[in-house]
Amino acid sequence: MTQWLIYGAYGYTGELIAREAVDRGKTPILAGRTESKVTALSDELGCEARAFDLSDEVVVEANLDDVDLVLNCAGPFAETYEPMVEAALSTGTDYLDITGEIGVFEAIAGYDGQATDADVTLLPGVGFDVVPTDCLAAHLAERLPEADSLAMGFRAEGGFSPGTMKTAVSGLGDGGMVRENGRITSVPAAHRTREIDFGTGPTTATTFPWGDVSTAYHTTGIGNIEFYLALPKSTIDRMRYQRYLAPVLGLGPVQSLLRTLVDRRVDGPDEQTRKETRAYIWGEASAGTETVVSRLETPNTYTLTVETALETVERTLDGAAPTGFQTPAGAFGPDLITDVEGVERTDE
Repeated sequence: MTQWLIYGAYGYTGELIAREAVDRGKTPILAGRTESKVTALSDELGCEARAFDLSDEVVVEANLDDVDLVLNCAGPFAETYEPMVEAALSTGTDYLDITGEIGVFEAIAGYDGQATDADVTLLPGVGFDVVPTDCLAAHLAERLPEADSLAMGFRAEGGFSPGTMKTAVSGLGDGGMVRENGRITSVPAAHRTREIDFGTGPTTATTFPWGDVSTAYHTTGIGNIEFYLALPKSTIDRMRYQRYLAPVLGLGPVQSLLRTLVDRRVDGPDEQTRKETRAYIWGEASAGTETVVSRLETPNTYTLTVETALETVERTLDGAAPTGFQTPAGAFGPDLITDVEGVERTDE
């Protein structure tokens, strides 16, 4: 019997995925650090519960030993990927997660050879971070195979979850990142700003260290990549001011305080908000003077994460995912995203 496990199942996004999986007749094992939270959710959904933290590799391996696939929903993923990936390689368990963290993608890519030898799939980023953008990058590369630069971005409605905000907080001291000539390069926060038409008219957007700075390169081989996030001009101005505060914002006590504030004040979008809001993604590939543009319109970012996470879990359990390190579009092609209900892709 095939078994799969959701780690971080009682977090905002993990719970959405767990509930939808059960609604579809699936019975994932629900897991996380806090026994009371895992048990409460598993009792309600009728699933097996496992409570364990990631500090003891023997314990982690024991909990993955009888599992075919683990979906890690516990962020910040910089703190959870390594023990999970190490255990997955030891137990022959396929590993998926919903990270959007550049450093995590690059670190997991470093396990490619070990994963191939172990016949294990390592597939991070199976949520909104970064399925739609990775698929759009692959689509643009198909449209312009000689492309040597790629610019992408998105505008999202509906707000953010506590986990997303904690990940953002953890990166406050890091500034921005782009890829230049194949190398990931650090740049100041809000390094570059431009007006982008996401399909709803020109919108101000600024460079942002989204996961595609890593994944789009692995998927397409394009060596110059920038990613933009649509933000109000006032927010972009504050990002620029934060350049001077970066050393302080990265300090441990400051990080702890900011995470506490997130726990107290951020709940994530409710069901009605998720139903009523959309996300808009834009991409531009260039080769010399030739440029192609494509766009996606998708459901709310968290609604989409549920859909893409479950779709990639199902395909991986069915044996459709190659072994080794994979990106979503690298594993399943650019049309993975258009197979999701409510997604529209247009080309310019």
